[in-house]
Amino acid sequence: MTEGPGLAFRKMHGAGNDFVVIDARGRADPVTPALARALGDRHRGVGFDQLAVLVEAEGADAGLIFWNADGSRAAACGNATRCVADLLLGEGRGPELVLHVAGRGEPLAARRRGDGAVEVDMGTAATDWRAIPLARDADTLALPLPGAPVAVSMGNPHAVHFVESLPAVALKSWGPAVETDPLFPERTNVQFVEVLDRGHVRARVWERGVGETLASGSSACAIAVAGHRRGLTDRRLAVDLPGGRLEIVYGEDGHCLLSGPVAHVFEGRLSAAWLAAAAAAEAAP
Repeated sequence: MTEGPGLAFRKMHGAGNDFVVIDARGRADPVTPALARALGDRHRGVGFDQLAVLVEAEGADAGLIFWNADGSRAAACGNATRCVADLLLGEGRGPELVLHVAGRGEPLAARRRGDGAVEVDMGTAATDWRAIPLARDADTLALPLPGAPVAVSMGNPHAVHFVESLPAVALKSWGPAVETDPLFPERTNVQFVEVLDRGHVRARVWERGVGETLASGSSACAIAVAGHRRGLTDRRLAVDLPGGRLEIVYGEDGHCLLSGPVAHVFEGRLSAAWLAAAAAAEAAP
């Protein structure tokens, strides 16, 4: 991107799951909670499901810091990881990358498949109640909540509900009720899934700190894990979301391989005046 005043960024999406990407390699990370909130405003900012900040990371090709639109931090975002991997592979890195995501203990590996799709190893899924985390011991295969969802952690918490009819789900009321249930001390992402056959489902997602999203990579992984644990789906799964299809392979080793489309939308630059206004909002009492 060209140099100039202000702050450069990219807009990208994976199956409609949209991101702002800021490259902070070689300089101080400029993002604060207030800046993330201002950027996430779809009317006065740019708008995104997640903000991805690209930073230097020892022992990895790059590090990633994720922010939600409400200014909270996220420890996992599969589609954003794929988008950033696509950028790095375009720089001539590869054929495989190692990425370190802030808040995660294990690095993530990414590569470009022969068909051009970008695939990320999202690491191992966790199903222990402490790892989700839950506020108390509970059966993570059938939580004591309406719909008996399955709890899974992909570095972030998920509550996966299997339903008979996806169109009948009242997402905008059921989703936030589960997201903020006291059982989840860090809130949770919420999925509603209709199984079409053992290799194919369709789903809708309510994402913590964001709301309804057109797609979610970590949610698709959680769906694959939950479906296999319930005996409903195979380890290779196509997940159709409102924004498009994501593909998951849930390996015998517990790792989830996530692949799908990547789109570069535009490059832009936040003006110095806009940045100053965002900083003033943060400083205001």
